[in-house]
Amino acid sequence: MSHHLSGPNLRSPKGDARLDLTDLFVFPAAEPGRTVLIMNVNPFAPTQGEAFHPDAVYRINVDLDGDNRADLAYSFVFDAPHDGRQTVTVHRAEGADARSHEPTGPAVITGAAVDFGRVPSIVHSGGYRFFAGLRSDPFFADLDGIVNGFQWTGNDFGLDKNVFGIVLEVDDDELGPGPIGVWARVSLRQDGQLLSVDRGAHPSLTAYFNAEEVKDAYNAGEPADDWDAYREAWTAVLAHTGGYGQADAEAALRTVLPDVLRYDRSQPAAYPNGRTLRDDVTSARLAMVSGGKVTDDHIPPHTDLLTVFPYLGQAHAVAP
Repeated sequence: MSHHLSGPNLRSPKGDARLDLTDLFVFPAAEPGRTVLIMNVNPFAPTQGEAFHPDAVYRINVDLDGDNRADLAYSFVFDAPHDGRQTVTVHRAEGADARSHEPTGPAVITGAAVDFGRVPSIVHSGGYRFFAGLRSDPFFADLDGIVNGFQWTGNDFGLDKNVFGIVLEVDDDELGPGPIGVWARVSLRQDGQLLSVDRGAHPSLTAYFNAEEVKDAYNAGEPADDWDAYREAWTAVLAHTGGYGQADAEAALRTVLPDVLRYDRSQPAAYPNGRTLRDDVTSARLAMVSGGKVTDDHIPPHTDLLTVFPYLGQAHAVAP
């Protein structure tokens, strides 16, 4: 999987698909001088959740100075769905406010309609371009082949799947002049407290590296703590799966720990420099964990991707 089913025992966090972060993407927009940020959730939408969770805070964090802490954050808060309709408010936070998991900062988009149809409704507000709703899942991988000892089946897990997409396009000036780091988080409000139940940036980390008993703690954690918390255990994984020595394992892990997706806009966007919807992240992760022994699962990118906003393909029809 990419980041799908990132709770313990290959289940969604809290057993709720609406809280399940599936993928994060960062790449240049079709319009020059702008950047696209996408977080997808709900790996089996809409059958395991017909709307975004109204008690959740969905968030994209941006590190502007390389310290693996948020300097800028966009929080997406959805109201309770009613008669098949739902709206969302987008908050923008800076500085210390961006490091809180709460939806702090001013609202830059208010009461935007969530789109559950097949034609995207796009919101333009204050230099932002925004969409939230049901779209096709861009993730492509031969999961059956991976599970069955790399005996490839040619079956693409994501070919007919949908997700709930959150797509925000911003001016580059909003993100400062230098490289940025990005990660996504989903938090749930329960008993008056906001608990981080999922977070991530790089694809297919928790599935390969995290033992079941640490997945909840990982999802609640902060990227700035990742290297100290997970270096030793993840080095052991690479030694087992790819025959790595310690120095080589640590060098490989430096590309994914802390779990922050770096994006230098002065260089072409291609994973791990950002991530486009066509990047073959499954093959990249297979090559990493196998020590170069397995380099391709032979599944191509999806053909329904758009070249313009919101970039995610039209949702697949869902059987009643």
